[in-house]
Formats: sequence, C-alpha cells, structure tokens
Amino acid sequence: MIKLKNVNVIYPTGTHAMKDVSLDINEGDFLVIVGKSGAGKSTLLRTLNGLVKTSSGSINIFDKEVTTSSKRELREIRSKTGMIFQTFNLVTRTTVFNNVLTGRLGEMSTLRGFFGLWSDEDKKIAMDALKEVEIEEKAWTRASKLSGGQQQRVGIARALTQKPKLVLADEPVASLDPVTSRKVMDYIKKINVELGITTIVNLHFLDLAKDYAERIIGMYDGKIVYDGMVDDITDADFEKIYGGQLTEEDYNETRTN
Repeated sequence: MIKLKNVNVIYPTGTHAMKDVSLDINEGDFLVIVGKSGAGKSTLLRTLNGLVKTSSGSINIFDKEVTTSSKRELREIRSKTGMIFQTFNLVTRTTVFNNVLTGRLGEMSTLRGFFGLWSDEDKKIAMDALKEVEIEEKAWTRASKLSGGQQQRVGIARALTQKPKLVLADEPVASLDPVTSRKVMDYIKKINVELGITTIVNLHFLDLAKDYAERIIGMYDGKIVYDGMVDDITDADFEKIYGGQLTEEDYNETRTN
C-alpha cells in the first residue's frame, strides 16, 4: 500500500531529518514509529501525504507517486488520509458535531464547504464516527468544554468522517495523562481492528508502543534502525533506537498532564 525508497528530507535550516529511509507498509497494518524527539518520526509521517517535501527518493501511496504528484493528485491522496494531531486542532468555539463534519470538506465543492451546506449523508457519517469513539452524547457541546481526552476522541472521529484508507496519528497522546492516553490508544487501535484502516502512529513512550503495536519502526537520527514485529523487539533494540540513553521516562508513562 505504501512504499518509501531512499527518502531524504533536508530542511532549509540544513537539518537532515530523514536519511535514505526505505520502508514498505501493507494494507491493514498497525504500525508504531518510536524514537526520541528529533529522530525524524513526524517528518516521516508528514511526507506520506505531501505535507513535507522530500529532497530525494520515492514515496508511492495508493499507487501514486507523492513526490511528483500534481496539486489535484495530492488533494486526492490527502482526502484518503485521516490525520490525528497531538494538539487536537479543533475549532473550540463551535460544537463537536461541526468539528467532526469538517472531515467531509474533501468531498465537497469549495462553495458548499464555505457555507457549511452539509448533506444528510454527511451528517450521518459524522454521527456514526462519534458513535465509533463513544462520544455522541457530546455532539452539541462546544469543543472548548471537553477534556483533553474527549477532544482527541473528537479528532479521531473527524478523521473517520473522511472514510480514509490510511490514518496517521502524530504523537496523539503526548499531551494526555497516562490513563487517558491508554483510552485514546484503545480507540485508535479499534478503528484499525474493526474497520481495517491502515494506521501509523508516532509514539515516544515505549510501554505504549509495546502494548499496542503489531510492528515497530525505530528511528534514530533520521534513520530506521529497527523494523520488526513487537514480539521480537528487545531492550537492546530499544537502546539502539534511543542512542544508548534509554531512561525510565522513555520506557514508562511517568509524565503528567
């Protein structure tokens, strides 16, 4: 479904964020990318839908070459790719339902989207997505009234309204407490298992990665240093991923909100 070959990303600052990254991802995979901040995890995720431009190499997704896609082709790729963000990215002054409906914008004309002319089908899809993450009772609540965990569930629902083939979650629990983090990860795992959506998640904390991943990609200094099934990974592999500086905070969810 996704194939990266010798991908490099060098930012204008000179930072070499991805170094000759090659990776194959199959349809239906639940894949977790781990590594320290600055390892290249977010850059990798954002190259998949063209949010970050590559300096060299090839990325093929949905049988389209991302690096040479036209604007129209990129829009098509992005319409099939749901994003879940660390900072939720909700419009807090409006309702949960309106936030979730924005996931349908890729299927609408610019005019209909500007005026919020949602069809009955759009509204049904949005409500079904809220039910999928069990927060439909908050549909008419202003987003600013929700807790962090609830806001992230709305973010997941918004991604689901796109009817995506791929979901990318960029540090989706980084701002949440440990208990809420696991609840949110349960919902992200659920959409993969029950809906069969290929899901790629960036995580920092290794206990979450070990508990939720099927396959783990370890990145260090812009390179992939581990690619294997979760049952096969060892503490020595984790130390390699973390540059020999594995700390208790890296391994356990010891952070607070």
